[in-house]
Amino acid sequence: MVEGDKVILNIGGNDTSGIIAFDVETGNYRWKATEDEASYSSPIAATIGGKRYLFVFTRAGLTALDPAAGRVYFQYPWRSPMEASVNAATPLVIGDTVFLSASYNTGAILLRIHGEQPEKIWSAEDALDNHYATSVYHDGYIYGFNGRQESGPGLNCIESRTGKVAWTQQRFGAGNILVAGNRLLILTEKGELIVAEASPKSFKVICRAQVLPFESRAYPALADGLFVARSKRQMVCMDLRKPPE
Repeated sequence: MVEGDKVILNIGGNDTSGIIAFDVETGNYRWKATEDEASYSSPIAATIGGKRYLFVFTRAGLTALDPAAGRVYFQYPWRSPMEASVNAATPLVIGDTVFLSASYNTGAILLRIHGEQPEKIWSAEDALDNHYATSVYHDGYIYGFNGRQESGPGLNCIESRTGKVAWTQQRFGAGNILVAGNRLLILTEKGELIVAEASPKSFKVICRAQVLPFESRAYPALADGLFVARSKRQMVCMDLRKPPE
């Protein structure tokens, strides 16, 4: 990710090289921190209580740092006891809290950030179990995939402040999810785009279409109403500003 004049990477490594920052213009080394192994999660920066934080979900758990100097504020262990496991979903910053989710019998946790101390608000193994896709937040609720990709995960909606499950769609299948206004844009691994209401009351599909072939794992993007997605061999751009025919 780019934060100010730095590119920050979660690469994993010894000799305090787990997280590294480089100058965005020159590529010169700026700082490094931790000896955590890498994960598939992207770093994210946020300001909480007037303080700037860099949150990195490494293989060991959450690390919070000063993005300017790389000083570690705190580390919060959160990973599966299984050796063959990964942390993949990017942390969600919701107000003064950070939401983490991981698969392999790990589950989800919500932490409140107080200066350089995290406070656990809740944790649950069966609320939202992200394998590789990051969940999304909308109006007090978190929507995301629950379960491992190869097992046919469900799609869950949970209340962010409690972790209580509002609804679930069992055996939904894997994919990626975006939120736009009060809509969920869900691109399944099988290449189907599903537009649904972002509502905790129920899962209600507005429209759906097959837009890509199977094996569509890459995150889609949305810019000015244009939805861009790709599979292994094909890319599409769809204008979602137009009503469905």
